[in-house]
Amino acid sequence: MMLRYALKTVHARKGGFLGAFVALMCAAALITACGTLLETGLRGTIRTERYAAAPIVVSADQNVHRTTVKHKKGKTKVKHKAKPIAERAWLADDLATRLRGLPGVRRVVPELTFLAQPLTAASAVEKDRPAYGHAWDSAALTPYLLTAGRAPDSDTDLVVDRHFAERAHLKPGDRLTVQSTRSPRTYRVTGIAAPDSDVSHQTSLFFSTAEATRLAAHPGQVSAIGVLPENGADVRTVERAVTEALNGTTAQIASGDERGPVEFLDAAAARIRLVSMGGAMGGTSLLVAVLVVVGTFALSVQQRHRELALLRAIAATQGQIRTLLGCEALIVGAAAGVGGAIVGLPLGSWLYDRFVALGAVPSTLQHTVSVLPLFAAVGATLFGAWAAARISSRRVVRIRPAEALAEARVERTRPAWGRTLAGLVLLAGGAVLVAVLSRLRTEPASTPVTFLAVVVLATAVSLLGPLLVRAAAAGLAGPLRLSGPAGRLARANLRGNAARMASVVTPLTLLVGMTCTVLFVQPTLGSAARAQAREGVRADYVLAAQGPGVPAAAARALRTRHDVVTEVVRTTVRVGLDKYAAQGVTPAGLSRTWDPDVTAGTLDDLDSGTVAVSELAADQLHLKPGDTLRLTLGDGTPVRLTVAAVYTRGLGFGDLTFAHDLVARHVDNPLAASVLIRTARTQTQLATTLREFPAVRVLAPAEADSLRIERQQANAEVNLLAMGLVLAFTAIAVVNTLAMSVSERVREFAMLRLAGATRRQVLRMLRTEALSVLLLATALGSGIALAVLTAFSVGMTGSAAPAVTPLVYLTVVAVAGLLALVATALPGRVALRTRPVLVATAKE
Repeated sequence: MMLRYALKTVHARKGGFLGAFVALMCAAALITACGTLLETGLRGTIRTERYAAAPIVVSADQNVHRTTVKHKKGKTKVKHKAKPIAERAWLADDLATRLRGLPGVRRVVPELTFLAQPLTAASAVEKDRPAYGHAWDSAALTPYLLTAGRAPDSDTDLVVDRHFAERAHLKPGDRLTVQSTRSPRTYRVTGIAAPDSDVSHQTSLFFSTAEATRLAAHPGQVSAIGVLPENGADVRTVERAVTEALNGTTAQIASGDERGPVEFLDAAAARIRLVSMGGAMGGTSLLVAVLVVVGTFALSVQQRHRELALLRAIAATQGQIRTLLGCEALIVGAAAGVGGAIVGLPLGSWLYDRFVALGAVPSTLQHTVSVLPLFAAVGATLFGAWAAARISSRRVVRIRPAEALAEARVERTRPAWGRTLAGLVLLAGGAVLVAVLSRLRTEPASTPVTFLAVVVLATAVSLLGPLLVRAAAAGLAGPLRLSGPAGRLARANLRGNAARMASVVTPLTLLVGMTCTVLFVQPTLGSAARAQAREGVRADYVLAAQGPGVPAAAARALRTRHDVVTEVVRTTVRVGLDKYAAQGVTPAGLSRTWDPDVTAGTLDDLDSGTVAVSELAADQLHLKPGDTLRLTLGDGTPVRLTVAAVYTRGLGFGDLTFAHDLVARHVDNPLAASVLIRTARTQTQLATTLREFPAVRVLAPAEADSLRIERQQANAEVNLLAMGLVLAFTAIAVVNTLAMSVSERVREFAMLRLAGATRRQVLRMLRTEALSVLLLATALGSGIALAVLTAFSVGMTGSAAPAVTPLVYLTVVAVAGLLALVATALPGRVALRTRPVLVATAKE
């Protein structure tokens, strides 16, 4: 019976439920979009290309592992964890010998994969088809077949794939300069090869075996081994034989879809990143959605207070009212959930495409969509709608019928004590989160706490809203009184309808607070990092490359008896399972080009057996000069080093600093990310010395700092995109709530008109109310953002100095004000179109 009544109520009050429907539909779309990203990270396919003809691929272990054993109450619990390393791990090439001669094996093909960037027109090398070098012997793994010319025989021969040859207008006999792991070298194109299967995410350059071994710079090692079974052999049987032959080694055997992650290491790492982003976005979206939807339902229930009071007065029980509202919420939630889930699918695809375009996710990780995100979104929407209805209806179903009728027309002067108590508890919880945030010193740990603190504090504002609105009305009494009749009416509404106004304050506060936090978190971190880098670089000039990096030969060309040249190679290492940004620097003359502000020890002791650590890393790992640090380098090589120094400028230069040669031997790209030069020569003289390296530029430190800003802005775009949908949803909630609040006051406006107020005075009253609410929400949202950003700055940079751009902040407030005024004025004008007498005498 209640379901039938609920259907009739929803049908009769479609306008009243429209606001809740819009909020729930947006929430469902957002959850679906985040769910597709999460599913792509968990189940996304990485299709193999290079290894298409090799059913079995052997590779090195790309993870570091930790096994813990706990004994408790007579039981033993073993827990195993693994984390991916940053660079490619390499295999000993003698493993191929074990596999040759196994039953069913036709051929064993060692593979070398290394950096090989053609130095040609920028349009010839597509961004989504990075170039890699291989030995021609491994062409059979795809296979690549010659369509013109011959295979490479000498060290200066080169075979290029057909797609690249067509774009670069190359043919056999042409010359092509390639920047690989060594100095740039010009090769003669001896052949053009085409893959026998689809290869659309990479460009392949094939060298002679000797040249490929030299460029790979890993003698005695290979990046993978392809196993080609005999015709008619069972692949599973061969795979078992390969597994048995490699038993006792750390080699990994992949077949089927498992070969893709072996080939595209960046896609495998992107899975973890996408799971993290999708989970963070989805979690934040869900919290924001719950807060917004509860506010929307509270406003909807408040608008129906008289109707529900009448039902209570004619003997409707608490359970019946609760069931009625729950059924209505489920009906609206089901319709909004299905519609939002359908809209969320293209939204998720668009979001994935944008992440790919920004370089946050490689295109080799294919977007995966199933029904799971849709069901999750509909389920979350149904539960959110039901919970919001239950929370919003607590007061009206618990009071006696006579009291319900009495409260239907006049708002309570005091909010419920339970609401106030809950608001104070959440306020205290938000303060605790802010305090915790000030102690967190790593970005992965601080980022989720940052946004959680904003949502918790905004929820506290929602619960304490009526008190805050009344306090604001008291504080603005003087200015509002001076603004004339419209101001006095606005003040009366703020005082007399504090709960309704509070429902508008909440989304505006969330919008201002969340937007400011999103916009200023990365600049706070980036500004501190750039400041440390500027203060720490003592060089006169900095070398930067337009390609993959600065070759060691360029640094050698500038290194003289009087000039100091410091090569900087960047990587990521793991201490245990924890990840740390690291760099390798040339130790000779280091103090003349680089000053990380050493507080203990000395950089004079930096060599292949020592390491310098930042204060953050030293605190986390409990290190001091002379201590031993065990870690895993980027390619999975374990090392044991002695701490030589501790420095403060870890944000600008990384948490760990090694000798250059130690890092260069264990990274995929050993070219220097930058080269610091201390010299008496001019910029022109340096450029003349480097004329053989046209891709290398000589920059002043200020120009190098500008490039660093550009890279940080690119990273900020990814973060802004990740949270942009949440902000858009919050903006929609602001407009939705304001429109609902104004549309419900048609009878009030008619009474004002009949009492002598003009149409213009009523609209002026609405604008004054909107500006008053905006002022309160801006103050609250700004206060929340300032507290959170200050705590973030203290934890991450050590100083309470968040980077806030005044113009950007004013733009945020202006946009929020524009939304508030438009969402108030348009419904107000529509409400004032009907003649006051008709509205006043119409049935409610």
